[in-house]
Amino acid sequence: MTATAGEERSGEACGDWGELVGAALLGTGRRRGSGGSPRELLDAAAVHTLRRRAGLRPAEAAPRPRPAPADPRPEPPEPARRRLAQLLAGRAGAGAGSGRRGAAPDLAELLPQWLAVAGRHGYRAPAALLPALLDAARARSDLRPQALALAGPRGMWLAGLNPDWRFALRAGAAGGLPDPEDTAAVRQLWQEGLFAERAGLLGAVRARDPAAAVRLLSSTWATERAEDRLMFLDSLRTGLSAGDEPFLEAALDDRSRNVRATAAELLSALPQSALARRMARRALACVGPDGVAPPADCDAGMLRDGVAERPPAGRGERSWWLGQLVEAAPLSCWRDRFGGLDAAAIVALPMPGGESWAEELHAAWCRAAVRQRDPEWAAALLGSPAAPTATAPGTASLAERARLLSVLPEGERAGWVARFIGAHGLSEAFQLLGACVVPWAGPLGRAVVDALDTAREAGGYPWSFSGVMGLAERCLDPAEAGRLEALTAAAQPEADACGTAGAGAYWAEAFQRLTATLRLRAAMAAELAPGPAV
Repeated sequence: MTATAGEERSGEACGDWGELVGAALLGTGRRRGSGGSPRELLDAAAVHTLRRRAGLRPAEAAPRPRPAPADPRPEPPEPARRRLAQLLAGRAGAGAGSGRRGAAPDLAELLPQWLAVAGRHGYRAPAALLPALLDAARARSDLRPQALALAGPRGMWLAGLNPDWRFALRAGAAGGLPDPEDTAAVRQLWQEGLFAERAGLLGAVRARDPAAAVRLLSSTWATERAEDRLMFLDSLRTGLSAGDEPFLEAALDDRSRNVRATAAELLSALPQSALARRMARRALACVGPDGVAPPADCDAGMLRDGVAERPPAGRGERSWWLGQLVEAAPLSCWRDRFGGLDAAAIVALPMPGGESWAEELHAAWCRAAVRQRDPEWAAALLGSPAAPTATAPGTASLAERARLLSVLPEGERAGWVARFIGAHGLSEAFQLLGACVVPWAGPLGRAVVDALDTAREAGGYPWSFSGVMGLAERCLDPAEAGRLEALTAAAQPEADACGTAGAGAYWAEAFQRLTATLRLRAAMAAELAPGPAV
């Protein structure tokens, strides 16, 4: 191919590829020495591109990748495969942070639910959709566990061929772990593997044989880095039992303060442990029917058992130490200390020494109830859902109350939140709803829909409840779609004197979107059901 005179002049004026790029960024008129017009610049770029392509030397052919491994799991039914393609395309087309209006469901937020249902049915991802699925998991870390589980070994194989999907190889390291019963392979990977592989291996062994996981961890504990010891120790929360006590008790003497604190926390979650008994003796010496006498100092024994000596800003030392002692003491020790009273009666007692000590104790008991997973104390500290939040017996913090709710059985949890919404509406219910099991069925679902209707009738706007509305789209039982359709009709707006629609227009739109989302979720569940599509 012969270059034209204009191309030659542009090539000479603009020089090498770097100068061409500079001229394009700054403009031919501003780039010194570029000369020529924008058209000549483009001609020169075309010539350089052709020269660069023609100048490439043939490379030696790389070996073919190994075939993709087999995945014996079935693919979803055809309607479900089409739905997944639609959800992945909707995710790719959604503008990040652009906000959402209109009555159409948010497909990007339905993708996690599709993945969860498909995972429960034991499906594998359709091969043609693996690239889009990996792209979705790359963009959203919250999708990765379910997306990579659905992608399976073929997804890992494909990720190895594209550097953009390397995250899948790291996150999916557990997929290539040896059988926990293969002692030699486990030992070799534990000695030689990367941290992510070792962490996954420890979790797999822990799930199969908790005692074997502790033995594995003990074999290299003294040589591990402090940050790795902390992460490995945290994995013992799963399946924590009295058999872990000797290892955790030894970890109280670790050279890392964070490791010591975590070991103490885990031991305090075992009410029969020696640490729990030591903490009980200290706490009972400070608190009783006659009042509160916080410790005068933080001795060496308290420090070893995980008590932090220095309080945060604004906290007194003695109350700080007291809270930690009460938090780590077994809740069972308080019944005898208060004459056989149950948790509700103890919490209701006026505390000698002033309201501040009562607040300190109640807050520490809240943390203990969550740590020890004690539903009796959690219910006592939550109190009546109809009571004003500021007078809650345990804590006025909604985040702390949500943690207490997580300790209750599922039915009690949903009933408590339903009564809370009936008494207080939705303005304070967001964190509490997040603690409830999905879908919100029965009284809880009805309470949410009724509260939304009440908010509409009060003249507010739906964006004041955007968090709850988003949760409702993901968590409300699809059976509530019929009631929401009736609310949509009731919310149809009437224009004001200027012809401008009021809050009713926004509520109608919000209810339409919520109804459409629930119906789409129901359709997704039906499409994913094994057997002939309904």
